[in-house]
Amino acid sequence: MKKTNRLQAGLYGLALGLGLAGAMMAPAAEITVQWRQLSSAKGELPAPPGGSAQQTGALVGDFDQDGKKDFILSFRQKPPALVWYRRTATGWDLYVIEKDYLTVEAGGTLYDIDGDGDLDVVFGGDWQSNEVWWWENPFPDFDKTRPWKRHVIKRGGATQHHDQVFADLLGKGRAELAFWNQGAKTIFLAEIPPDPRKATAWPLTAIYTGSAGEEARESFKYPEGMSACDIDGDGKVDLLAGNTWFKHLEGTRFKATRITEVGGLIFAGYFKPGKYPQIVISPGDASGPLRWFECTGNAENARDWVGHDLLDRDIIHGHSLQLGDINQDGHLDIFAAEMAKWHESQPQPDSPTATAWIFYGDGQGHFRKTVLAQGQGWHEARLVDLDGDGRLDILNKPYTWQAPRVDVWRNGGPRGQPPAAGDAR
Repeated sequence: MKKTNRLQAGLYGLALGLGLAGAMMAPAAEITVQWRQLSSAKGELPAPPGGSAQQTGALVGDFDQDGKKDFILSFRQKPPALVWYRRTATGWDLYVIEKDYLTVEAGGTLYDIDGDGDLDVVFGGDWQSNEVWWWENPFPDFDKTRPWKRHVIKRGGATQHHDQVFADLLGKGRAELAFWNQGAKTIFLAEIPPDPRKATAWPLTAIYTGSAGEEARESFKYPEGMSACDIDGDGKVDLLAGNTWFKHLEGTRFKATRITEVGGLIFAGYFKPGKYPQIVISPGDASGPLRWFECTGNAENARDWVGHDLLDRDIIHGHSLQLGDINQDGHLDIFAAEMAKWHESQPQPDSPTATAWIFYGDGQGHFRKTVLAQGQGWHEARLVDLDGDGRLDILNKPYTWQAPRVDVWRNGGPRGQPPAAGDAR
């Protein structure tokens, strides 16, 4: 597979002994990016409305088909539950997608559910809700005073739905929705109904029930993390969740291959040449190792997956993990960051030295670790070109640290070069 194809495969879905770790952390290409941070705390971005101090999800996409990436934030403490930051020539305009109070969980995903050519939105309810919803994009008829129409995907059963992905997992030529239902410790697969706008619920099939590494550490509360990538190179997209990859067999049967003990946010991409892509795992709502894994034999053999530490300590509530070519050198990089605060009732941060890192890859399995920031809260951060200059910026909204708040880290290109021109917002 050509390097460009490998890089694209690594970005699908969106989308880890001391001597060995040291060897794998040899210096990578010395192209370091210069950043400019913009924050609603300084009035440089519109502040999230409603005053919710619990910000759960963040999604990025071109919702109005103008060629510019926008983003959506979700909230669960106070209404509105969903807000769209629509890109303009000079910044962002706010549109309310869901005006009501909903207990929206972290995660969420995008797909053209009704087949009308625009991106619709999916989020699940948290521990207080047994529902999963989708919102119908009203393109091109947008109105700041009129929310998007909400539909139900799942109602009833166990609660909490942290992480979802759309992918053609059954090989039928169309995407299905896979999602965790943490209360049931189950991954459900939902095929889109023929007329999703009229459906009162989607038919669900449980494709896996069990753990995903949360039993490995006492601090882990539930399984989480989900993405999709062709892991074994057979031309079919596979599901990744927690600490496991799932190969479709027949019907709705899948084979689960556990990669490691500790699970969490999980993505795949090519950090070095190989028969199979490599996999990165970062604990989300807990602490544990930040590692990338490569297969040294058969991808369906758990013992053939070998892990390499990216840090010499545990990552603390590392609820931000993204892959992308951040410095535009043609090699896949890793962005990872920690939450500063996850307990809602206390005023002080849980982790005052929370850190965000960029691990610049050299395409041969080596990474150069750099610190982007310390002392700030990160949660569900996204790599995305938000200003249209072709470079990957970083969208961040903390969970409850200094919330309500949203930040954009603008990628100004390699250090030593003039920063990108144009409006900084």
